[in-house]
Amino acid sequence: MVSAAEGAATPRSLAVVINPISGTGGRIDVARGRAAQAAAFLASRGCDPSNVFITERPGHARELAQAAVGRGITTIAAWGGDGTMNEIGTALAFTGAALALVPSGSGNGLARDLGIPFDAPAALDVAFAGTERVIDAGDIDGRLFFNVAGIGLDARVAHRFAVDGLEKRGFSRYIAITLRELSRYEPDRLTVTTPSASTTGPLLLVAIANGRQYGNGAMIAPHALLDDGRLDVITVSVRPLMRACVELPLLFMGRIERLGGVTMTRTESVHITSPHPVVYHLDGEPIAGTLGISAHVRPRALTIRVPTR
Repeated sequence: MVSAAEGAATPRSLAVVINPISGTGGRIDVARGRAAQAAAFLASRGCDPSNVFITERPGHARELAQAAVGRGITTIAAWGGDGTMNEIGTALAFTGAALALVPSGSGNGLARDLGIPFDAPAALDVAFAGTERVIDAGDIDGRLFFNVAGIGLDARVAHRFAVDGLEKRGFSRYIAITLRELSRYEPDRLTVTTPSASTTGPLLLVAIANGRQYGNGAMIAPHALLDDGRLDVITVSVRPLMRACVELPLLFMGRIERLGGVTMTRTESVHITSPHPVVYHLDGEPIAGTLGISAHVRPRALTIRVPTR
């Protein structure tokens, strides 16, 4: 919920950081067009139009956001997908500076959860004069995430999606990769431990959710709240490919809890171990080669601009 203290306030300064790959097919002319659009928007609102930046490499968005905060800029808009959001959000967490979203990625789970418009001019309006809301973050071994992290199948899909090439991105490609990975996935035996319980067994995936969805309406944690001081841990047991295909629509209907072999736990911390190195992901960005992860919630971590209701 948005408190009275977190009401609308026009930022005295705004910068826009653009991922030239997200939603462009890697076409630099599209990214430059977005930069021109952002600069024109800033100028029309009395902000410095030179505060528009195009990233050049992984990690660059975080660097640009840190530099902008150092110059006294109070709101940074991330024009990109979940990875861009995570980089900039990590830079802004606990600083008081606000993150804004101009969603253009394949999933945009956090933007969808927050009701951010997908029309760029409307999203930029929210960045300039929307309401400020403070949300929690998850922390996995010192790395922050703001929407969903996980281990197992979803991490494998994120890894494959990241390396499959620019021309193959998009929602339909994501579904195709998910079905392909399902058909050949060999689950590890995971031990999932929270302060209240511990379970061990072969699992399809374990999601650690601050927000509700991966993106595109895929509701992995339909009851998660971004500001309740807890994480939702969802475990999904192994199932045959045909059963998984039949059940997949329920994920997009927000009814995953109706499936057999699904557990949901709301907790402040969770520890997951595996006998073999496994991939995990943070907001869709894969990280390889770990025998276990420890996650805990970081309450009131990030100020974010949302539409004024």
